[in-house]
This record gives sequence, C-alpha cells and structure tokens, in this order.
Amino acid sequence: MAGSLQFQPPTPLEYFASLVADDAGLPLIEAAASIAQDEFPQLDTQGVLSELDSLAHKLRRRIPADAVPVQRLRWMNRYFFQESGFAGNANDYYDPGNSYLHHVLETRRGIPVTLALLYVELATQIGLDAHGVSFPGHFLVKLRMPQGEVVIDPFSGRSLSREALEEMLAPYKRGAAAAGRPDVPLGVFLQAAPGRDVLARMLRNLKEIHRGAEDWARLLPVTERLVILLPEIAAEHRDRGLVYAALGCDKAAAIDLAFYVEQAPEAPDRDAIARRLALLAHGRSPRLH
Repeated sequence: MAGSLQFQPPTPLEYFASLVADDAGLPLIEAAASIAQDEFPQLDTQGVLSELDSLAHKLRRRIPADAVPVQRLRWMNRYFFQESGFAGNANDYYDPGNSYLHHVLETRRGIPVTLALLYVELATQIGLDAHGVSFPGHFLVKLRMPQGEVVIDPFSGRSLSREALEEMLAPYKRGAAAAGRPDVPLGVFLQAAPGRDVLARMLRNLKEIHRGAEDWARLLPVTERLVILLPEIAAEHRDRGLVYAALGCDKAAAIDLAFYVEQAPEAPDRDAIARRLALLAHGRSPRLH
C-alpha cells in the first residue's frame, strides 16, 4: 500500500522568500506582516490582511460615493488618527513589537514605517493615490492630489509643509556636505519607495534593536531575511556572518564573510573582515560581546 503524501508547510523564511521573489506584484502588506513570524511562528498573515480589509470596509461606508479626493483625505485622516487612534509609540519607540503589523493593529501604536504601511493600504482602498516615502530618518506618506502633493507624518498625523521637510532634511544635508557628497533637491527624497526598500527599512530597524541588545538569537533570522531580500548587497552577508560567528556557527560565518571579502574589495572594513575570516579558519574566532 502506497504511503500517503505528507505536506510540509514552508518555514517562515521559505514563506518570506516566496513573497519577495519578484518585484512585480510583490505583496507588500503580506510580506511585511510575515516578518513577525520570527517571534510568532503561528501568526496567520491572512488574518492580518482580513483585519485591514475590515477597517477599509468600515471607512468606505462612511465616505459618500461622490466625495472628491480632498474630502476622502479628510475622512481618511479622521478615521485613522482620531477614530481608530493610530499614533506613534513615543513611550516605547524601540519595542520590536512596533515593527510587527499585527501588533500595531492590536495596540494602535507603531513606528513611522509600520504606521505608513497601514495608512497607505487604507488610503489606497478608498481611491487615494498614496505611497510610502523612505525619507532620511523618518518614513513618510505622500499622496498625489489634484491640487498637488500632500506629505503626512504617520507618526504624528501632521501634514508637512515644504519648509518643515527642508528642516527635517537639514541634518542629513549637513552630513552629506561634510562627506563631500553633492547637494540633492528635496524632491529626490520624496520619491515613492519600492516595496523591497520598505521591507529592508523594517528589517534594518529590527536589526539595530537586536544588535543593540546583543540578542544574537533574535538577530539571526532578521539578517537571514535581509540576505533573502537583498542577496546582492555584500554588507548583509557580512552582518549575517558576524551573527553566525557570535553564535558559534563558524562554518556558516566563514561562508558569509568570504562572500563579503570577495564582493566588497574596496570596503573600508574589508581587511578587518579578512582577518576575522582567517581566525575562523584556524578555529580562533573571537565572540561578539
């Protein structure tokens, strides 16, 4: 008698890899929600999507069918920031939960990038032309309206003037000038962020949180996701390799660090990583602390 076929569900990393395999049609909300499966392996991402759809349905019922875009925007802001109570988690900004969409939906608190994702999804479902903007230091939302562009800070709910945006950008521009980089006009920083860039920003936020806490076990799956998302970025392989080394996984660490040494010959830390790689080869790798 032939044995029955057994279906093995994908691991969280395999599931994420399938979602981000192709930029065309990348399901941004689903991929973003799946990041939380590192902490919550049984998380139902489809449930997150259904909850968002339910919020959008409630919002659509309030808006007259003949409402023009500026009226829809007023309804959107009232519903999102006032009635639903979404806001920035200023009291615990570095809580990893702020990067998990299901947690943000539960608590109504998040960081700019996760709040922006939810805002853009709801705004899109009511017919607004909304996009996330990977602004330096603070993720924003941009809406294309008949009267021009509107930029909103999803953390505070404020609409930002050109002057306010220039003020936010000033520290970045000073740093760029000091490094000898050319000045770039404001509009360049307000371009819509591709889905892959949004996911990378979410993951890098988590990477900094776990690295700051020296929580290598929680940091490892984050670095693995970044390598899956950005396989051509040598620095992501380096960072995963260093985490592997911290966890005592010397063979895996050596593969990643060797990739970095080969692919980033001009990197300022290339020689330091090469020395670290040599120590790994001799079984004398120092642990991160």
